[in-house]
Amino acid sequence: MARGQRVEIDGSESVPSFYGKELRFQRERAGLTLEQLVEGSFYGATYLSEIERGQRSIPVDLARHVDRVLKTDGYFERCCEDVRRAKRGLYAPYFARIVEAEKRANVIEEWANALIPGLLQTEAYARAVFSSMHTTDTPEEVEAKTRSRLERARVFDNSKRPEYWVILHESLVSHPPLKGEEMADQLDHIAALARRRRIIPQILPWNAATQLLMGLSLMFLEFDDEPPVVYTEGPHHGQILDDPALVKTYSKAYDRLRAAAMPPEASLAMIERAAEDYRNADPTS
Repeated sequence: MARGQRVEIDGSESVPSFYGKELRFQRERAGLTLEQLVEGSFYGATYLSEIERGQRSIPVDLARHVDRVLKTDGYFERCCEDVRRAKRGLYAPYFARIVEAEKRANVIEEWANALIPGLLQTEAYARAVFSSMHTTDTPEEVEAKTRSRLERARVFDNSKRPEYWVILHESLVSHPPLKGEEMADQLDHIAALARRRRIIPQILPWNAATQLLMGLSLMFLEFDDEPPVVYTEGPHHGQILDDPALVKTYSKAYDRLRAAAMPPEASLAMIERAAEDYRNADPTS
């Protein structure tokens, strides 16, 4: 984007977008540049710009700083609590940062050992996952979580970024939580994204030597102007790792998985064949 080119913000897209638009309005009304507003804080102008565009939520300490400089009487600090309430019940606390990071990532790479990744899930698949994992949720809570998961997939609306590579364990295709037409639709969805060149899927055969990573899913995220991170997750926990040595170690493990997986073309063919098989299966079997 050319320097000085102004991009209008749609405040209706999300809670961070709503408050980001208000932040820019208040800053410009005060006659301050991004650099002037962050002066005296621990944050840079680029970070503040991403908040204004709704790509990041504003941290509490920066919100307090902005309130002092703009004399907004604690408004932006209160925004932080609004954002937390908006996320409560939709994303686990350990995952909320990843949801925001996905929107900024240039590259996302995933190893999926137990479930098809959230970014690739259809509505039926996501609903089945939430219904089985959160048995005390009301139907309304399940629907809210399902909608939020589908919203994450809007990162693929951009035709160029992120570059997304996923390695799926073969069991995710052969032993899924859905049957028949719904599973066929899920696999068709993955295949369609691959045919559009938005994702590169690979299937890891069930007998590949991957025992050390079978209990742990992995997600790698790379960015323009911040260090890469790894996100690891189990059924009810998750952790973001940004230590360069750990990121490198997990990256090497991912490379070994990629080398052991079927080539992308063969993997796509397998996914499409499986979709056809599920669609033609006897519904009583």
